[in-house]
Amino acid sequence: MTSLPDDRADPVVPARANDYDAFAEAYSAENEASLYNAYYERPAMLELAGDVAGRRILDAGCGSGPLSMALRDRGAVVTGIDASAGMLGLARRRLGADVDLQIADLADPLPFPDGEFDDVVASLVLHYLEDWGPTLAELRRVLTAGGRLLVSVDHPFVAYGIQRLAGHSADYFQTYTWDFDWTMGGQTVPMRFWARPLHAMTDAFTAAGFRISVISEPQPAPAARELFPEEYRALTTGPSFLFFVLQRG
Repeated sequence: MTSLPDDRADPVVPARANDYDAFAEAYSAENEASLYNAYYERPAMLELAGDVAGRRILDAGCGSGPLSMALRDRGAVVTGIDASAGMLGLARRRLGADVDLQIADLADPLPFPDGEFDDVVASLVLHYLEDWGPTLAELRRVLTAGGRLLVSVDHPFVAYGIQRLAGHSADYFQTYTWDFDWTMGGQTVPMRFWARPLHAMTDAFTAAGFRISVISEPQPAPAARELFPEEYRALTTGPSFLFFVLQRG
């Protein structure tokens, strides 16, 4: 059999941006024990959530389920959604039948009735979206009256500072894409986040009918001091993520 000439060979398909299916196992392992997730973002989110026993909580962008598991273990009735089938498969392996898990994209209408949840947690997920308006409207819709939306996002100074250090002319006051590559488990995947200034975040929350009750820039958990001494010192003197607790009006 003769081989195809070069111009008829199968084309190389570029990796899709934010394709968590491509490295689900590697990302989940990193998320499980890293300073930024296990000792910083997740403890801060749980602290803000407080006593969740008996509360119906939607984990919006649940990934492989570590936050869902922590909330369930504290007595919450948890539902998880994610756009990645690979990540949800890992979440099902972790959580078994105790947590309702569904494929859903936060850019689309959510598959839940009005007022289904007491709380929604959106952990490091909104910065994947260019337009927060439709997503926030849906998250508000599925919350009960007085329900809470807990949000963590990249701190607005993070993308701006990295862009400036890289020699790019980033404008803090604009909403713009932040493109980079993640390499995990031997797989490199292009990532795209949307960076936006603080006022654009708060304006979006209030326009969607939320009242901002908490804005937090927490410290990492003290247990990380010995495990990650250099990174720990950096996090205690400069933020990486920004947290909000919002009340449904």
